[in-house]
Amino acid sequence: MLLFSAMLEINDTLTQDAFIQLVIEWNQGSPHQDNIIANLSWNGERNIRFGEDDLWLGIEEYRNQNIIAVRFEKKEASGIIWDTDYIMNFNSMKMAIRLDRSYTEDFYTLDLDFSTPHFITLLIQRGYHKDDHGLPVLRTPMEIHEENLELLADVINGETSYRLPVVYVSKTDFNENPVDVYKLAGRLKGVAHVLVQKNRSDNFKLMNLCDRKNEYHGAIGIYYPNPVIRHGKYFYRNSFGIDDILSERVIRAVFQYGNNQTVDVLYTWQGVGNAILRDKYDSQIQGRIAAERAKRQAEEDAELLKSTFSEEVKAFRQKALDDADKILESFEEDLRRRSKQVEDLTRANERLVTENQGLRAKLDFTDSTPLLSSGNEFDFYPGEIKDILLSILEEALPAIHPKSRRADIIKDLIKNNDYKKITKKRQEEVKQLLKNYEGMTPRVRQELVDMGFEILDDGKHFKLKYYGDGRYQTSFAKTPSDFRSGKNNAQTLIKIAF
Repeated sequence: MLLFSAMLEINDTLTQDAFIQLVIEWNQGSPHQDNIIANLSWNGERNIRFGEDDLWLGIEEYRNQNIIAVRFEKKEASGIIWDTDYIMNFNSMKMAIRLDRSYTEDFYTLDLDFSTPHFITLLIQRGYHKDDHGLPVLRTPMEIHEENLELLADVINGETSYRLPVVYVSKTDFNENPVDVYKLAGRLKGVAHVLVQKNRSDNFKLMNLCDRKNEYHGAIGIYYPNPVIRHGKYFYRNSFGIDDILSERVIRAVFQYGNNQTVDVLYTWQGVGNAILRDKYDSQIQGRIAAERAKRQAEEDAELLKSTFSEEVKAFRQKALDDADKILESFEEDLRRRSKQVEDLTRANERLVTENQGLRAKLDFTDSTPLLSSGNEFDFYPGEIKDILLSILEEALPAIHPKSRRADIIKDLIKNNDYKKITKKRQEEVKQLLKNYEGMTPRVRQELVDMGFEILDDGKHFKLKYYGDGRYQTSFAKTPSDFRSGKNNAQTLIKIAF
């Protein structure tokens, strides 16, 4: 499954040898000892492989197109296979970087935590990464202040488009960053520009420059190079853990944008290998044609001269023809072998494309809810959105004809999505907690806080906000009016929160 894909524009200061040496430096300098290939010594050869079956680094040169392809592959004991590809086209000075994960039949665990290759950092540090239409490609955020405000306004208004997505982070109402912007920029290095508002006092001027289309109050916007892709907007809310939630959603959106870009086959390891084999195959075909032509010419010449041949010359002639037949047989055997390699690679490539398309259809633009776009809402607690959707499907099921496509699809989704019924459990907990409600006792307060409710004193009432979000709030009387108050309060909380 494709995890990360990026196309970088490289300065012409990067030579072929420097590229290969940088890849080797990346491997040998890895902080993960089990990724380092032992005794790796490069002697300048362009078509070579280092390491063993479970850990190797391969280099292939495709001279016809001035391309050098590198693959690093690691097979873990768990069955996960990690492939990292660096494909450098020295004609176009573009580099494709792809991180892919697959697994064998004995695979039993899956770690979804991964990061972009450190190789991009090396490219930026050495000055090999080309600027993006005048905007430097950095590992750190770029401050937006009064002097360069128009740069951001042009991006928001669609008057300027950069090669990479632009992520804009606005200040919160407290003039703070909603996320760790240095960590965000570090994880998006080379694949996005991170612009950070220096001071929220610039909001009014920025609003005038872009007709109030800008992000503010801690919201984060993603502006994509392709105008067809809708601008992404992620809202900030003052609640626990929001910084990590926002960061992950922005990072995932940028990565998915890169993964969805169409990549020419010559910017893939399989594509380069396939092209090299095809060129060798074509060369062998031409060699076979030349050999057959030479054989026919020899036979024609021999027919003209055979009357003058001595027995010794005839024997020599026959040996030459036999040798020619052996050479042709060798050519044919080699051609069959190479043809099979080409076919195998083509099938493997087609299988991988099909697999990626299928997985991408299921996993792209997901949050906690497979098959659906996650939108701008995020989980208040792990699995919240998925659980609410599954509870709605379960509640709707009795009203659907049991022997229907709709019913089968809904049953299948409920069955295969680890439905924990968290929402229903919370509903029951609220009902039991407020069943005999006589006021905001310490126990009632603490259990409501544990469920995510923020409780504020508001005169004759208590104001309750669900996870600090003003959209989901209600009031409890400090002194219940009758025995039904608890039940009514419980139903109100269930309606707005669960």
